[in-house]
Amino acid sequence: MRRPSSSAARQPVRDSRLPGRGTERRIAHLDMDAFYASVELLRYPRLRGQPVVIGGRRLQPTAGQARGDPRFRRLCDYAGRGVITTATYEARALGVHSGMGLMTAARLAPDAILLPADFDAYRRYSRLFKTAVAHIAPRIEDRGIDEIYIDLTEMSADTLPLANEIKAAVREATGLSCSIGIAPNKLLAKIASDLDKPDGLTVLAPSDLAARVWLLPVNKINGIGPKAGDRLQGLGIRTIGDLAGAAPALLERHFGARMGGWLIRAAHGLDEQPIVTESEPRSMTRETTFERDLHPRQDRALLTAALTGLCERVAGDLAARGYRGRTIGIKLRYHDFRTLTRDVTLRNPVCRAEDLLASSRECLRRVPLDRRIRLLGVRAGALVADSQEGPAGDRWVQAELPF
Repeated sequence: MRRPSSSAARQPVRDSRLPGRGTERRIAHLDMDAFYASVELLRYPRLRGQPVVIGGRRLQPTAGQARGDPRFRRLCDYAGRGVITTATYEARALGVHSGMGLMTAARLAPDAILLPADFDAYRRYSRLFKTAVAHIAPRIEDRGIDEIYIDLTEMSADTLPLANEIKAAVREATGLSCSIGIAPNKLLAKIASDLDKPDGLTVLAPSDLAARVWLLPVNKINGIGPKAGDRLQGLGIRTIGDLAGAAPALLERHFGARMGGWLIRAAHGLDEQPIVTESEPRSMTRETTFERDLHPRQDRALLTAALTGLCERVAGDLAARGYRGRTIGIKLRYHDFRTLTRDVTLRNPVCRAEDLLASSRECLRRVPLDRRIRLLGVRAGALVADSQEGPAGDRWVQAELPF
């Protein structure tokens, strides 16, 4: 249940179910509240309390228009095929959510304010909150722009004062609120962080499973996506409690031994995933969805410009992280939503935009270009660090794989 943010009114009592010192794991999941929307509300505080949706492209200011003025639009005035990046809690109460098409959202919340996404600003605030947390608890697993896991096990402070200190540091650094869940493992910590949004602080112990976790729908378990959720619903398994009581043989028959076993363990709150403080990226990808479907011949200039721009952005990402890519690929989504990928693997890795563009064009020669294109993407995979670089060399082609 959501409650209004009030730091003075919401200081929790001490919870002794998790130890103050490291006799068992103390894992926190920190999730920024409606992150993109909250950043925008810092910029436009007069929109607080209103339904606001983030999505679509940023408009260029016209002559005489103050830079930063978003030309506030209503969802009902939107035309295009963009999707919602995030929304304020007031907008979510009207039925809109991230990933929903903006045209669909307009039918549910026509008077909601539509703001374009500003990823430069979101990345800046992301760095600010993560730096603030790291000064207090340095063992952090970065899970994306707006969420992290924190290992509190070896810290001497008691659980709730430590969590409140982290929340206060995030607010001081960013002006934003976050929700924190704390549990003996990552699986339960992530569930806990979503139980009392926004500005929540929730502690879950194994003894809380029946009262607080088993009543939740199965898709609250991180790793159960829409397809698995639908299959479980078809088996009459709707809640995590239903899943915990399911026959292992039934789950193994429908999901396989490995997945079936994991489902049972997850429903019982069992998870041994470690906190990963450092990891090597597997690939770097940039993609764009066009405002209208582009024809490969009639819109060739637009597609060429888009492909060149994507290669330049991937090249910039590679240079910033100090990597080169050995496998270069493209992704196409046609107007009918059929999606294909093609890869070319090089004998020596590359990172320059012109090399990425040459390999991408080679991939394009192996896809049907007889239908309008909705989405185009470029990917650099099989990454190696610059210290392992070699000169660009011959290439061979991988088997064609439908996405």
